[in-house]
Amino acid sequence: MSGIPWVLHVDLDQFLAAVEVLRRPELAGKPVIVGGRGDPTERAVVSTASYEARAFGVRSGMPLRIAARKVPDAVILPVDREAYLEASDAVMAAVRAQPGAVVQVLGWDEAFVGVESEAPEAYARALQAAVLERTRLHCSVGIGDTLVRAKVATGFGKPAGVYRLTAANWLEVMGARPTKDLWGVGAKVSGRLAKLGIITVAQLAAADPEDLVPEFGPRMGPWYAQLGRGDGSSVVDSTPWVARGHSRETTFQRDLTEPAQVDEAVRELMARVLQDVAKEGRPVVGLTLKVRYAPFTTKTHARKIPETSDRDEILARALELAAEIEPARPIRLLGLRAEMAMPEDAREGHTPTRSGW
Repeated sequence: MSGIPWVLHVDLDQFLAAVEVLRRPELAGKPVIVGGRGDPTERAVVSTASYEARAFGVRSGMPLRIAARKVPDAVILPVDREAYLEASDAVMAAVRAQPGAVVQVLGWDEAFVGVESEAPEAYARALQAAVLERTRLHCSVGIGDTLVRAKVATGFGKPAGVYRLTAANWLEVMGARPTKDLWGVGAKVSGRLAKLGIITVAQLAAADPEDLVPEFGPRMGPWYAQLGRGDGSSVVDSTPWVARGHSRETTFQRDLTEPAQVDEAVRELMARVLQDVAKEGRPVVGLTLKVRYAPFTTKTHARKIPETSDRDEILARALELAAEIEPARPIRLLGLRAEMAMPEDAREGHTPTRSGW
């Protein structure tokens, strides 16, 4: 295939909820919420919600109990990782099967696709049809001349549509929008930009990158200015992703208040993390402990450790981190992450990375 190079961003619509509806067709058209163990009386958050539930204001990350309050007749289902992984694998296989596609998987439900085409919209619709035929799942596709523009374009195509954003129409479409509508700019960053008098995407696009350095630093300042213009890389990297680490976390239904409870929880989490690490066959080089104190204050403790695969040694280091937990403060969540030594090719910069929590 030949033609103009394009970046497509493929995003499955209401992915987890859509998978659940496929398994239970009687749920079609109903407000469906997926999160935790499916019990709104427990501490858990919404993983995703169907469009019918979103119409009532339910959003990912919202406490499940609040979501249930917003939609009393919602069907609330537990997270089923294996089902979503299976569906995701089928989707990505369908995407990779498209002519000339270079695919960079971003997660369960999204991927960048690099392709050369004279008719990118037609290509996108053919891709949507192929995914739907193979998986019965709908996806939206953003078309762009950079990764950033393709990613942002997808939001305008939802649900199940196609939208194109390029340098030619970027400011026309995005210029008047708040900076938080950009990929990579959340509420906190947009608030910091607002203090500099930068409210809209157009204002950020026009900003002198050097003026952002005092607030965001020499790397992130220019990067935010670049985001405002929608500029950046147009290269889709199909190099297989290699995990830098594995993490697990647990939200406790009752706050932990005793050191013995914390010790036991850390040991259980570490055992689960090390099961994942063992499958990689690479030693651990760092640990991070995430602590969420009641009511909702989160702190992390991290340290590098000498390269090791010794389970007892790794556990001992994890317990050392746990000793840094503030005494007498109730704990509602604990998480552990183990960073692993990277393969040689990844160390040389050939492997894309993903952040942990």
